[in-house]
Amino acid sequence: MIQQFILDNHLNSMRLAGRQVGAERSGDRVITVHNPYTEEVIGTVPKATLAEVRETFAAAHAYVPQLSRFERAAILNRAAALISQRLNDVAQLITAESGLCIKDALYEAGRVSDVLLFGANEVLKDDGQIFSCDLTHHGKKRRVYTQRSPLLGVITAITPFNHPMNQVAHKVVPSIATNNRMVLKPSEKVPFSAIFFADILYQAGLPPEMLSIITGDPAEIADELITHHQVDLVTFTGGVAIGKYIAAKAGYRRVVLELGGNDPIIVMEDADIDEASTLAVQGSYKNSGQRCTAVKRMLVHEAVADRFVEQVVAKSQAWRFGDPLDKANEMGTVIDEAAAMLFESRVNEAVAQGARLLVGNQRRGALYSPTVLDRVDQTMTVAREETFGPVSPIIRFKDINDAIRISNGTAYGLSSSVCTNRLDYITRFIDDLHVGSVNIREVPGYRLELTPFGGIKDSGLGYKEGVQEAIKSFTNIKTYSLPWV
Repeated sequence: MIQQFILDNHLNSMRLAGRQVGAERSGDRVITVHNPYTEEVIGTVPKATLAEVRETFAAAHAYVPQLSRFERAAILNRAAALISQRLNDVAQLITAESGLCIKDALYEAGRVSDVLLFGANEVLKDDGQIFSCDLTHHGKKRRVYTQRSPLLGVITAITPFNHPMNQVAHKVVPSIATNNRMVLKPSEKVPFSAIFFADILYQAGLPPEMLSIITGDPAEIADELITHHQVDLVTFTGGVAIGKYIAAKAGYRRVVLELGGNDPIIVMEDADIDEASTLAVQGSYKNSGQRCTAVKRMLVHEAVADRFVEQVVAKSQAWRFGDPLDKANEMGTVIDEAAAMLFESRVNEAVAQGARLLVGNQRRGALYSPTVLDRVDQTMTVAREETFGPVSPIIRFKDINDAIRISNGTAYGLSSSVCTNRLDYITRFIDDLHVGSVNIREVPGYRLELTPFGGIKDSGLGYKEGVQEAIKSFTNIKTYSLPWV
């Protein structure tokens, strides 16, 4: 049933976008998508040629959107309602192609609806400002006004595998809200969620020319997506190496990069250890640990480390994993076997270097168990690099200065979690952690779909995502002035 569901939506979306599909493709011009848990084929998508990419950009650029604010808001609201009516379908699809457990997939489906609703609300706000010009002794009786306009060219969006539909929503919704045209390339590992989302938007009334989905081999088409002369903006979420390649390749055009993270949870000596260990485990294993804001390092004060470790071990052992469709499970697979093998090798390397394996490091195909390592040194690969899976390296520290030094001692700077009740600690961490966000007594990834999100250093260029901030990045601001008598 899931295969037919995927195929129907795939064909509908591609026909609406005016692209060639299906049986007309030869075997070497398709991408086969597998279920990470069962390893079954769930469908194929076209492998776009360079010529098709160029045709898609030309068609998008030729179309000039004329939707009013009311019409844009109505489309986004209708799409939110359609998603809400089909949460189970969305979740089944996400689970089928990504291996995420059905609980996490249902949560993601709800977040997608939130993105659409926030986008609809933002469309209805006036985005201009007014400045009186008689503010200084040499001022004039004039007023300066601003307004935001869509980009002259097309937006290229490239999304990763780890949130197959919500990452797409965070690119597409601000584009629609600002009357832009977007060409989106989803991860070739999870293309169907993006196609389904586009189909929902078309049903809600979006002109297909405003959103085109390209599926293909990055080795063939990525450079064209980045450098095509009709592209004004490239927005990318994914790995650091690819993000830096895009920044170097894009040339004289706007680039928004949301890259990796190596986010800590920092547990101070006054913390509620039961709360801190619960947050640590949830932050490590939700979404199979495949979030840029997942807990990647557990930094714990040496005075409470033994108690914290004991509770993390017990809660990790109780974290049920396995068949993603089993509603009793709290974790499914990671994206593929290669990813699971990488986690396994990093853990083995850390153990060989002196870390203590307390739980996990068991692998079967793409299924990898929740894993806890104690006595980890910050220089070990498992803690120094972004380990994008359900691995919990525990690093002990002496005092707040030590915690800040260790936390900042990485190339990344996305988010963080701090467990303490002391205001002096809280203000110090907010001021001194080199990250884009600090969450007190909450997981690093906590946010609203509306609020600014993004990092510094190797986690991004400092431009923020989130519906409000993306709308700013996706528009040009124009200033004009009038006499004011």
